[in-house]
Formats: sequence, structure tokens, C-alpha cells
Amino acid sequence: MIKRKPIQTLARVLGTLLIIAGITAFYFFIFNQANSITIAMTFLLATLGVATAWGLLEAIIASVAGMLCFNFFFLPPIFTFYLADTQNWVALFVFLVTAVVASQLSTSVKQRALEATRRREEMERLYELSRALMLVDKQSSTAGQISQRIAQVFAVDGVAVFDRETDQIYKTGAADLPISDTKLRDSALQATAFHDIQMNLSVLPLSLGREPVGSLAMYGASISDTALHAIGNLAAIVMERARAEATATRMEAARQNEAMKSMLLDALAHEFKTPLTSIKAAASSILDEAPPAQKELVAVIEEESDRLDSLVSETIRMARIEAGDLHLERRPQGAADLIKTAVQKLRILLEDRDIRIETDPALPDVLADAELVELTVRQLLTNALKYANPESPIIIRAAAADGVVKISVKDFGPGIAPKNLLKIFEKYYRVEDNTARIPGTGIGLSIARDIVKAHGGDIWVESVLGEGSEFFFTLPVAERLAEQKR
Repeated sequence: MIKRKPIQTLARVLGTLLIIAGITAFYFFIFNQANSITIAMTFLLATLGVATAWGLLEAIIASVAGMLCFNFFFLPPIFTFYLADTQNWVALFVFLVTAVVASQLSTSVKQRALEATRRREEMERLYELSRALMLVDKQSSTAGQISQRIAQVFAVDGVAVFDRETDQIYKTGAADLPISDTKLRDSALQATAFHDIQMNLSVLPLSLGREPVGSLAMYGASISDTALHAIGNLAAIVMERARAEATATRMEAARQNEAMKSMLLDALAHEFKTPLTSIKAAASSILDEAPPAQKELVAVIEEESDRLDSLVSETIRMARIEAGDLHLERRPQGAADLIKTAVQKLRILLEDRDIRIETDPALPDVLADAELVELTVRQLLTNALKYANPESPIIIRAAAADGVVKISVKDFGPGIAPKNLLKIFEKYYRVEDNTARIPGTGIGLSIARDIVKAHGGDIWVESVLGEGSEFFFTLPVAERLAEQKR
């Protein structure tokens, strides 16, 4: 409903009284031969006109003023409010009731017509807004463009849109909106709406059945609640669509990036392995004919070429796992053998380090991809080597429990803060304190997690600051898997 201004209301009341006074003067001084019915109908028509033009309040004032003037100046005895004839009392009452009822009906019809016009205009503006929002520039901020479009289409004093994803607030129009940034954020975070009638301010969360994607504030907007919520739904749809498109774009870029990475790795593998194969072949042929003094050197060349070949293969395998290209070739394997093989492949890095292997002699076999499980053990062991004190031992344990084999790697390093434990297996995550002084990429533990999960096992870490960390992972026992398949 449109709010009246006091000065406007006063002017209309005075205008109403002047109209009644003019009719009275006309019939009393100029056309004084008119009968009472004509005069009453004139007052009634004036009342209906006032009701149609201005509203019910002015119409009631016109009815009462017209009744008083009709009684005082035209019904005998004149110049008094006393009526000698009973019929005049009835006529006066009928006039008053007719004027009030007719005024109310006229005002109601006018109000409905105004509401219909207003709804039509709101629908037209909503359609215009929907077209404008469907054409937002993907290169610019979606929330900022929503704010601008709403302000332009609905001609409001000010609009503010909070984007929850970016935690940014975009304002258009009045720079000093009567709402704090904190309240605007709270509307989105708590999914609450509120209206301030005195300040003509409306705030509502933007959502489509899920958690709000933001919130909207409109200042100086004379629109219905239905239109306000429709604007909010349009804004939420556009923001959700922009978010979905951005996610799809990122996923496609990541897919293309992984495909390019895979192609590059295959090319690099070929470029590395070809000369390594040649070096190994040459070293092997020289080894047979080399004098005893050179055989040891040639053997080192052959051994290191094997090591480089293994490193290249492992790096490529890790990159493919990171890209999601993980294919298991599971067979029954002895857990103790897997651990020993993994340690053996790191023998050069493990020189002068105290590596202790503690395994149960009666360990059952696990159904696993040997290369991938060995890679997991090597990743955990390499991680322990980086962080543990060189003089402290590293303990590798394996034991059977509840249908699984639990393998762990324990170090006596600085430990991990509790706040970092949940993130330690995330891709590219590294503890901030160690980023500069300890080399690494932050993908080793995430690859270990992916391998273990692919085998149907679990992986976790237990750590105490200042005492060290112990990484655990489990693998299902081969017999148990066979029973489950039956």
C-alpha cells in the first residue's frame, strides 16, 4: 500500500471541504429554487467523485460535511440542525449511509484497479529483469551485475547483493544503505529475511531450496512481497547458474590439463627410457669384457640406470594416479614381502638410517596390486625420512586384525598439529611451518590415500607434537575378499 504524506492528506481534506462549501454556496445563493432531492444528489455525486479521486478518508469527510450542510442550509427549519419533519431525518440518514457505502465501494474498485495496474507493471518489470539477468557478462561479477540490473529496472534508491561464494558485497545506487554489511551477511548465513517499513528497506536470502547463495537488500522499493521474492528467486537462479558454469569450466579445464599431462608424461617417459635402455645395454656389454678394476664402475652405471628407470616409471605411475588413471591388478600377496621389497627399492636413501621392520610371522596374504602397495609404503617411508631426526629409528609394522592387515610407518619427528591432521591427505597440502625447509610437492600422501581407498582399505594418521607421527593403512585379507565374492 502507498503511504500518504501528511501535507498531501491535509491538502485533500481542505479541497474536499471547499468542494462541499462550493456546492452549498451555489444552491443557497445562486440556484436557490432547487429541491432537496437535487441538492442531495449533487452532494452524493461530489462524494463519489472525491472517493474516486482521493480515497475513502476524504469521501467520509465529504459525506459528513455534505450531510451537515444539507441539514443546516436546506432542510427546514434552516440555519439549525433540528429537523421538525421525521421524513427529513430518514432522508438525511439514507443520504449519509448511501454516501458512505458508495464511497467505500468506489474506493475499493479504484484500489483494485490500482493493484491490478501495479501487478501488471511489476510483471512487466520482472520480465524485463529476467531478460537482463539472462544476458549477464560472464567475464564480470555476476552479483555486481544483478545489483545494477535490479536498480535500473525497478528504479529503487539502492540495491546490495552479497555473494556468499566470494564473500563480497556489491552495491548500486545509494552509497549509504541503511543496513550494515554484517546484517547482510547474516541474512545469507542464517537464511533469515526482514523488512523495515519505516526505512522502506527489505532484505532476504537468495536460495533455491538449498543453502543460500547470498542475500539481497533493496532500499526505497515500493513493490509487493510477491515481486520481491520473485526478484530474489531470479537472482538466486542466475547466481546458481553462474556457479554451475564456472564449476563446469574448471572441470573441463582440469580434464584437458590432465589429458595434456598424460600425453606429456608418455612423451617424457619415451624420451627418458630410450637413452636409459641404451646406457644399460652398453654397460651390460662392457661389463662382460671389462677388466676387474673397471667392472665395479660399470656395475654402478648399470645399477644407477636401473634406479633411474625405476624412478621414471614410478613418477609416471604417480602422475597417472593423480590424474585418476588408477587400474588395479590384484593378486594374493604376502604383506611382509611387499614391505621388504619397498624398503629394498629405497636402499640408497636408507643408508645410515635405522629402519626397523616388525611383522607378525603368521600374517595372512592380502589381495593387492603389489606395485601400488609398495608405492604406498615407499611414500609413507619417504615422508618419514624427510621429517624424522636422522638419528632416530623409523619403525614399519604389520599385523592382522578383524579381517584386515594393518601396516604402519612410525617416525619420531616433530609431529603434526591437530588442526592439520584432517588436511594432511589432501592434494598439494603441506604444513606451513615445513614448506620452506623441507622439499616436497604435497601429492605423495594423497596418492597413498587414493591407492588404499581403491583397495577398499582405510588410511589415517596419529600424531603427538614433539613425539612423532604414525601413519596407518589397512588392506583386506585375501581369504575374506574371496568369501565376500561367493
